[in-house]
Amino acid sequence: MLMLSCESSTLRVLVVDDHELTRLTLQLILSAQEKIQVVGLASNGQEAIEMVQRYQPDVIVLDLQMPVMDGWSASNHIKSIAPNTQIIAYSSVEDSKLLEAKATGNLDAFCKKDVPTGELVTLVRQLGQRATDDSVTG
Repeated sequence: MLMLSCESSTLRVLVVDDHELTRLTLQLILSAQEKIQVVGLASNGQEAIEMVQRYQPDVIVLDLQMPVMDGWSASNHIKSIAPNTQIIAYSSVEDSKLLEAKATGNLDAFCKKDVPTGELVTLVRQLGQRATDDSVTG
């Protein structure tokens, strides 16, 4: 018998960054949070797309500058296969590029890499709530 709960479920998060230390640090930070599960780590956009198909994350923390496939290209593919997945552009690129990327509509939020940890966790939770709300209503 299927039981539905009114409690919020665990958010599934995918971390995508070409720097191993960044990936592992984000995994440690996010995994230590209540009701957040890191379902995968990817080092480029192509791996991210494959993991989105496999794990169906609610939120992706996505670096924009990576080899093989960058975050901008990956976000286009991801939104076409998983439109409710929320994507945080996690980057150190200058603001003009971020604003230009926002115009594409495939990125849901922007987070500079020098942001305090608590702000990133809060953003993941906010977008995770949006993702789960969209999947219920959409």
